[in-house]
Amino acid sequence: MDNTAKNILIVDDDDKLRDLVIRYLGGEGFSVAGAGDGEQMDTYLADHDVDLVVLDLMLPGEDGLSIARRLRGSVNIPIVILSARGDEVDRIVGLEVGADDYLAKPFNPRELLARIRAVLRRSDMHAANQETLHESHLYRFGGFTFDLLAHSLIREDTVIELTPGDSALLEAMVTKPNRVLSRDSLIENLKGYERSPFDRSIDVRVTRLRKKIEPNPEHPQFIRTVWGKGYMFTPQGNPAPQ
Repeated sequence: MDNTAKNILIVDDDDKLRDLVIRYLGGEGFSVAGAGDGEQMDTYLADHDVDLVVLDLMLPGEDGLSIARRLRGSVNIPIVILSARGDEVDRIVGLEVGADDYLAKPFNPRELLARIRAVLRRSDMHAANQETLHESHLYRFGGFTFDLLAHSLIREDTVIELTPGDSALLEAMVTKPNRVLSRDSLIENLKGYERSPFDRSIDVRVTRLRKKIEPNPEHPQFIRTVWGKGYMFTPQGNPAPQ
């Protein structure tokens, strides 16, 4: 883990302990700042990005549990609670309000370091997994971004309006690029729709979708007709042969 990229905020009204933790974590490569209470913490967070908060429970003014609960309701910053109140009930309550770990005072700085690293590692893995999950539902072609989860199509910050039928048809195509898709297989992807053996409405749907995504619907680049077989979606935008 690259500690130099991580910013830690220590929220504790014990000046000596706060300064000790700041020096120790700073010596381990973290960028570390301190705050004596919730008000100072809010002021710091308003102007700085923080990767983790080390939070004392017994603070003047707003107590640590209240601060932890408030942080969880507004930002997604990992929290490690430090407190002289080390009994089981306080530990459970601290975790229930959203803390990622809980360490009782007095503590060994090396143990605090190990817990901070563990929490940051879990946070980084979660962020990576969320990014992968999100990216796996995004399909890009010709300047468009199609989000399967949101059923939205965007080009250059402009939202292209899609009907549910448009969205279902586009999903069927983007998830099977560069393959011939028969009219029957496309119809099967339009849930709740029944067709007769002579139903050609899929052609009407394709024409409507082409008008929304093709630079020139008369000469489609993305949704190409394969005569006698169906359609092929080409995300690279190859123009159909003339």
